[in-house]
Amino acid sequence: MRLLCSLISAALALSLASPALAQSSAPVELRILAINDFHGNLRPPPGGIRIGDPEDQAKKVTVAAGGAEYMATLVKQLREGHKNTIFVAAGDLIGASPFLSAMFHDEPSVEALSMMGLAITSAGNHEFDEGKAELLRMQNGGCHPVDGCQGPHPFTGAKFHYLAASTIETATGKSLLPPYEIREFDGVPIAFIGLTLKGTAGIVSPAGIAGLEFRDEAETVNALVPQLKARGVEAIVVLIHEGGEPTGDYNECPGISGPIVDIVKKFDRAVDVVVSGHTHRAYVCNVDGRLVTSGDKYGTLVTAVDLKLDPASRDIISAKAENVIVANASLAKDPEQTALIEAYDRLAAPIAGRPAGTITQTLSRVPNQAGESALGDIIADAQLAATKEAKNGGAVIALTNPGGIRTDITFKDDGKVTFGDVFASQPFRNLLVTQALTGAQLKDMLEQQWLDPKRPRILQVSRGFGYAWDASKPFGERVLADRMTLDGKPIDPAASYRVTVNDYLASGGDGFTVAKEGTARQVSIYDADALFAYFKAASPVSPLASMRIMRLN
Repeated sequence: MRLLCSLISAALALSLASPALAQSSAPVELRILAINDFHGNLRPPPGGIRIGDPEDQAKKVTVAAGGAEYMATLVKQLREGHKNTIFVAAGDLIGASPFLSAMFHDEPSVEALSMMGLAITSAGNHEFDEGKAELLRMQNGGCHPVDGCQGPHPFTGAKFHYLAASTIETATGKSLLPPYEIREFDGVPIAFIGLTLKGTAGIVSPAGIAGLEFRDEAETVNALVPQLKARGVEAIVVLIHEGGEPTGDYNECPGISGPIVDIVKKFDRAVDVVVSGHTHRAYVCNVDGRLVTSGDKYGTLVTAVDLKLDPASRDIISAKAENVIVANASLAKDPEQTALIEAYDRLAAPIAGRPAGTITQTLSRVPNQAGESALGDIIADAQLAATKEAKNGGAVIALTNPGGIRTDITFKDDGKVTFGDVFASQPFRNLLVTQALTGAQLKDMLEQQWLDPKRPRILQVSRGFGYAWDASKPFGERVLADRMTLDGKPIDPAASYRVTVNDYLASGGDGFTVAKEGTARQVSIYDADALFAYFKAASPVSPLASMRIMRLN
């Protein structure tokens, strides 16, 4: 499989200085290994990676890939024969993780990556899922403030360093974490700048990032360049948790769009290489004369970036990259990683294996054209069931955000569903909050689904509630007031309704600020526990007819 990957891989080479300068003395060679968006996938993700079929590029094939045991082995192989190497990442190493990692607040993943020799990473938006204090605990170690010490041994924190140049504490004006790190290779310094995407505040819980500001990525980097040059640095690599949408296969880039393109074009020319992420895509690109890479998601790829640095100018004179598949079929398991996973699994398996119920077919999180998904319906129904009793909140409607639904509940083992399956689909451990909203507020909240027209966030709704929206209408007027109903009756703009959301939405997450206006709040159980209870009571569970949300035009 490794040979196959090499045969179908293509390396991008960029000439960053004149040949005459490069020949002035023997260049210093550096291999950078990079990953992004690992998301706590200690074990290989079920979907592997989809790549072009080497026999027919018009088709796609699935390759079993990923997992910490296999990645560690590949990282060791990719280091071999290279005097100078460094292993870096572009954020979202933790958060939205499978049960084995999330059960222990991602401590196992931090330990696994530390054991692999990860040196530096930028902080992604998911590093802030549990707030800035928890991110600092990931760096420095210690027991969880609520759940205490749960693992098989003390958690001492990451051996790698988090960077967050654009994440500023408003009280001090300083970055929450170091903005950059300088490493020296054969006398040539190279700076790594770490960036969280500017839009982080709109996609994480507001309570967890209180007192933080996420500044413009390009402006942040450009302001640091003079400081780095004053320290004798000419070679600059940016690790940014923001990305693009490419065309082509995993080592290609015939076209790329998205935020990363404009950001790179705004970077000072001193920036030579950009390791990106966030969009869960794989690419090796030339953007504005700079090498820009991304390594898919969930640990399915390791990007090998080979640089040549001129010892006289101290700058990068050439750069090329290749995305290498973490191919399970051709890589041995790293025994240290296996031992770590087994240690945590002994504690987690009895909890993860608890039977929840059964399904008749896969419950997909993929939405239809209106924005409704089969799994979204079930989750909303579960949250309504958990909070409809007066003592639990008296809810008549439940709404949940699509970003909180992380994976399908897949039909396997004769349809058996475990707590681990349930948790994988709802891994954020959000508490349910039931509150009073007027019919008018409910409509206003639904209108906020299109705050970002390029990325609408269509809320999943519970049984009995329904509405229609018109795609041809302008923002703020898309939801048809006369098509909003509850149990067949029109929603009264002046009436009060008890509505359940998770605490992420209740605090204004994903831009749903109207949810913050609710009154008479009552906090209930965790979302995953509500879904587990629903399976217990309603199995076998089947996909429902998608008729709650109707799209016009």
